[in-house]
Amino acid sequence: MSWKNNFEIWQQQTDLPSDLQADMQNLAQDDAQAEDAFYQPLSFGTAGMRGIMGAGINRMNIYTVRQATEGLARLMDSLDVTVKERGVAISYDSRHHSAEFALEAAKVLGAHEIKVYLFDALRPTPELSFTVRHLKAYAGIMITASHNPKDYNGYKIYGEDGGQMPPKESDIITESSRQADMFAVPVADESALREKGLLVTIGQDIDDVYLDAIKTVTINPTLTHEIGQDMKLVYTPLHGTGAKIAGPALENAGFKNVTMVAAQKNQMVISQRLRCQIQKIMLPLRWQLKQLLKMGLMLPLLWTQMLIEWV
Repeated sequence: MSWKNNFEIWQQQTDLPSDLQADMQNLAQDDAQAEDAFYQPLSFGTAGMRGIMGAGINRMNIYTVRQATEGLARLMDSLDVTVKERGVAISYDSRHHSAEFALEAAKVLGAHEIKVYLFDALRPTPELSFTVRHLKAYAGIMITASHNPKDYNGYKIYGEDGGQMPPKESDIITESSRQADMFAVPVADESALREKGLLVTIGQDIDDVYLDAIKTVTINPTLTHEIGQDMKLVYTPLHGTGAKIAGPALENAGFKNVTMVAAQKNQMVISQRLRCQIQKIMLPLRWQLKQLLKMGLMLPLLWTQMLIEWV
């Protein structure tokens, strides 16, 4: 099917969210962008999927999230009934639409009578991995795009061991999701799921267990408690998910003099202030950095992403 056919299918949808309707109107005026958004489905692999947020089958939106989750649900439907009872843990980061995507995933799973443990607020990916193992869940979903620019979001599925979903299961999820009509994926009502016990909120209860577990992996707790009283540390969560966990974890390890950068504690996507600061640093280096790229020299991935967005 051509990108124009895919685009027309989306144009026929009468109940798109307002932000996606606006995207469709803009894409109707820009064939190049429309082709990129509709020429192929968003790729899904063992690391999940990630992409620019917006309208289209090659974009992160509620429909591509529902479709991917339908693939996971169909895999779980094909397994022993206890798998559905064990359920799926879901967490998300501070990007735009992350909380919305997490809830959409939960409602799709709930429509299949699969139990979901949904965090009450954003949490870091390692805690999601821990939670899958702690709750003995079958899988975990993390809504995040890691280091990518603010226009991106992503969807990662973790297996029962807390690691990436194995290739075999990942392939089944991919094939099953591709067979599903993204506009016809069943979505349950949130309130009904909570009443049935299929949607359970988790939060501080898991944080406490996770922080206790972190204590057990400190290499030399005696030393950290000894030097931690006097050592001064400055920590910034960079508007991300670490603010809730990093402070208590450092304190438990013995570091009592930790200052968190207040201006970067707000849990939101990268702020305009930080963006301007990065631009101020990057712009004078544009020519040199471009030359490095032309020479094929490897740059850290984060710098590469900055170059893509700002240079």
